[in-house]
Amino acid sequence: MLIEVNVSGEASKNGIEPSGVTDLVREISTLPNLVVRGLMTMPPYSDNPEISRPHFQALRRLRDEIKAAAIPNVRMDELSMGMTDDFEVAIEEGATIIRVGRAIFGERRYPPP
Repeated sequence: MLIEVNVSGEASKNGIEPSGVTDLVREISTLPNLVVRGLMTMPPYSDNPEISRPHFQALRRLRDEIKAAAIPNVRMDELSMGMTDDFEVAIEEGATIIRVGRAIFGERRYPPP
């Protein structure tokens, strides 16, 4: 499982605040049927991918801190961050999972056909 972190602090975003992530990971690590594999985030929307970089860096640092803690049943191998507009920056900052649906399928149509 991945834990969504609201690195940007935006009210419109989901996820736990960065300050609570390590405690949440420790709690989840005690559950027998779940394995924490990493973190995910959504940075603020911007046409400039460099705006996303500090948010991706913050998530990577948080992942590295948790990984260094060597919590049992926690792997911290995955970083899901980056979408069509900023995936290259996300990869540069350590993303292992990116979401590029719009780049593949085009813009969404509302309502769907």
